[in-house]
Amino acid sequence: MADFLLSGIDPAPLQPLFDLDDAGLAAHGAVRRIADSARGFPCRVSLCNAAVGEELLLLPYWHQPAASPYRASGPVFIRRGAVPARLAANELPPYVAQRLASVRAYDHGDCIVAAEVVEGGQAGSWLRAQLDDPRVAYVHLHSARHGCYLCRADRVG
Repeated sequence: MADFLLSGIDPAPLQPLFDLDDAGLAAHGAVRRIADSARGFPCRVSLCNAAVGEELLLLPYWHQPAASPYRASGPVFIRRGAVPARLAANELPPYVAQRLASVRAYDHGDCIVAAEVVEGGQAGSWLRAQLDDPRVAYVHLHSARHGCYLCRADRVG
Protein backbone atom coordinates (compact mmCIF):
# COMPACT_ATOMS: atom_id res chain seq x y z
CA MET A 1 0.00 0.00 0.00
CA ALA A 2 1.10 3.56 -0.73
CA ASP A 3 2.58 5.75 1.97
CA PHE A 4 0.98 9.15 2.61
CA LEU A 5 2.01 12.52 3.96
CA LEU A 6 -0.43 14.95 5.57
CA SER A 7 0.02 18.66 5.01
CA GLY A 8 -1.66 21.80 6.25
CA ILE A 9 -2.31 25.07 4.49
CA ASP A 10 0.34 27.68 3.66
CA PRO A 11 0.29 30.37 6.36
CA ALA A 12 2.18 33.03 4.37
CA PRO A 13 -0.81 34.73 2.69
CA LEU A 14 -2.92 34.51 5.86
CA GLN A 15 -0.62 35.73 8.65
CA PRO A 16 -0.90 39.43 7.62
CA LEU A 17 -4.61 39.24 8.45
CA PHE A 18 -3.68 39.13 12.15
CA ASP A 19 -2.63 42.80 11.86
CA LEU A 20 -6.13 43.89 10.79
CA ASP A 21 -8.73 45.31 13.15
CA ASP A 22 -12.19 43.75 13.44
CA ALA A 23 -13.57 45.78 10.52
CA GLY A 24 -10.64 44.77 8.32
CA LEU A 25 -11.12 41.13 9.26
CA ALA A 26 -14.85 41.37 8.53
CA ALA A 27 -14.04 42.61 5.03
CA HIS A 28 -12.29 39.25 4.53
CA GLY A 29 -15.12 37.29 6.16
CA ALA A 30 -12.84 36.55 9.12
CA VAL A 31 -13.12 36.89 12.90
CA ARG A 32 -10.56 36.80 15.70
CA ARG A 33 -10.91 34.13 18.39
CA ILE A 34 -9.06 33.22 21.59
CA ALA A 35 -9.01 29.49 22.33
CA ASP A 36 -10.96 28.86 25.53
CA SER A 37 -10.59 25.08 25.39
CA ALA A 38 -7.76 22.68 24.52
CA ARG A 39 -10.08 21.14 21.91
CA GLY A 40 -12.25 22.77 19.29
CA PHE A 41 -9.66 25.14 17.81
CA PRO A 42 -7.72 23.01 15.28
CA CYS A 43 -5.07 25.02 13.40
CA ARG A 44 -5.03 24.08 9.71
CA VAL A 45 -1.39 25.16 9.36
CA SER A 46 0.31 23.34 12.25
CA LEU A 47 -2.20 20.44 12.32
CA CYS A 48 -2.54 20.67 16.08
CA ASN A 49 -5.13 22.07 18.44
CA ALA A 50 -4.51 25.57 19.77
CA ALA A 51 -3.68 25.87 23.46
CA VAL A 52 -6.03 27.75 25.77
CA GLY A 53 -5.35 31.47 25.42
CA GLU A 54 -3.88 31.32 21.90
CA GLU A 55 -5.08 33.80 19.31
CA LEU A 56 -6.58 32.43 16.12
CA LEU A 57 -8.43 33.65 13.10
CA LEU A 58 -11.52 31.88 11.80
CA LEU A 59 -11.76 32.57 8.09
CA PRO A 60 -13.04 31.15 4.82
CA TYR A 61 -10.47 29.11 2.89
CA TRP A 62 -10.62 27.68 -0.64
CA HIS A 63 -9.53 24.12 0.20
CA GLN A 64 -10.63 22.94 -3.25
CA PRO A 65 -9.88 25.83 -5.62
CA ALA A 66 -9.86 23.67 -8.77
CA ALA A 67 -12.16 24.50 -11.65
CA SER A 68 -14.26 21.37 -11.14
CA PRO A 69 -17.76 20.64 -9.85
CA TYR A 70 -16.13 20.02 -6.46
CA ARG A 71 -14.71 23.54 -6.07
CA ALA A 72 -15.29 24.42 -2.42
CA SER A 73 -14.36 26.62 0.50
CA GLY A 74 -15.08 26.45 4.18
CA PRO A 75 -14.14 27.86 7.56
CA VAL A 76 -10.70 27.16 9.03
CA PHE A 77 -8.80 28.24 12.13
CA ILE A 78 -5.20 29.43 11.89
CA ARG A 79 -3.03 30.33 14.87
CA ARG A 80 -0.96 33.52 14.97
CA GLY A 81 2.60 32.64 13.95
CA ALA A 82 1.68 29.05 13.09
CA VAL A 83 4.48 27.00 11.55
CA PRO A 84 3.57 24.34 8.97
CA ALA A 85 3.41 20.81 10.33
CA ARG A 86 6.38 18.56 9.57
CA LEU A 87 5.03 15.06 9.87
CA ALA A 88 6.59 11.71 9.07
CA ALA A 89 5.19 9.47 6.35
CA ASN A 90 1.98 7.77 7.51
CA GLU A 91 1.82 9.90 10.68
CA LEU A 92 -1.64 10.74 12.00
CA PRO A 93 -1.33 13.54 14.56
CA PRO A 94 -3.90 13.73 17.39
CA TYR A 95 -5.44 16.62 15.41
CA VAL A 96 -6.71 13.94 12.98
CA ALA A 97 -6.70 10.77 15.08
CA GLN A 98 -9.09 12.18 17.70
CA ARG A 99 -11.76 13.30 15.24
CA LEU A 100 -14.39 11.54 13.18
CA ALA A 101 -13.14 12.23 9.65
CA SER A 102 -14.74 12.51 6.25
CA VAL A 103 -12.08 11.44 3.74
CA ARG A 104 -12.46 12.35 0.07
CA ALA A 105 -10.19 10.99 -2.66
CA TYR A 106 -9.86 13.11 -5.81
CA ASP A 107 -8.69 12.13 -9.27
CA HIS A 108 -6.35 14.11 -11.52
CA GLY A 109 -9.34 16.11 -12.78
CA ASP A 110 -10.16 17.20 -9.21
CA CYS A 111 -13.34 15.09 -8.99
CA ILE A 112 -14.18 12.77 -6.09
CA VAL A 113 -13.65 9.09 -6.89
CA ALA A 114 -14.04 7.68 -3.35
CA ALA A 115 -15.28 8.96 0.00
CA GLU A 116 -15.87 7.54 3.45
CA VAL A 117 -16.44 8.53 7.07
CA VAL A 118 -13.88 6.92 9.39
CA GLU A 119 -12.70 7.24 12.96
CA GLY A 120 -9.63 9.47 12.70
CA GLY A 121 -7.32 6.82 14.13
CA GLN A 122 -8.35 4.49 11.30
CA ALA A 123 -7.86 7.04 8.53
CA GLY A 124 -4.32 5.85 7.79
CA SER A 125 -5.31 2.49 6.34
CA TRP A 126 -8.02 4.11 4.20
CA LEU A 127 -5.56 6.73 2.93
CA ARG A 128 -2.92 4.14 2.08
CA ALA A 129 -5.43 1.98 0.20
CA GLN A 130 -6.84 4.91 -1.78
CA LEU A 131 -3.43 6.35 -2.66
CA ASP A 132 -2.46 2.89 -3.92
CA ASP A 133 -5.03 3.45 -6.69
CA PRO A 134 -3.35 5.29 -9.60
CA ARG A 135 -6.60 7.12 -10.37
CA VAL A 136 -6.33 8.94 -7.00
CA ALA A 137 -4.23 12.13 -7.12
CA TYR A 138 -4.76 13.32 -3.50
CA VAL A 139 -7.15 13.13 -0.56
CA HIS A 140 -8.80 15.79 1.57
CA LEU A 141 -9.70 15.15 5.19
CA HIS A 142 -12.60 17.01 6.79
CA SER A 143 -14.19 16.99 10.21
CA ALA A 144 -17.18 14.73 9.70
CA ARG A 145 -19.26 16.54 12.30
CA HIS A 146 -18.72 20.16 11.28
CA GLY A 147 -17.58 19.50 7.70
CA CYS A 148 -14.55 21.77 8.03
CA TYR A 149 -11.42 21.06 6.01
CA LEU A 150 -8.64 19.52 8.14
CA CYS A 151 -5.72 18.75 5.83
CA ARG A 152 -4.54 17.12 2.63
CA ALA A 153 -2.93 13.72 2.07
CA ASP A 154 -0.54 13.06 -0.78
CA ARG A 155 1.30 9.96 -1.92
CA VAL A 156 4.90 9.82 -0.71
CA GLY A 157 7.48 9.26 -3.43
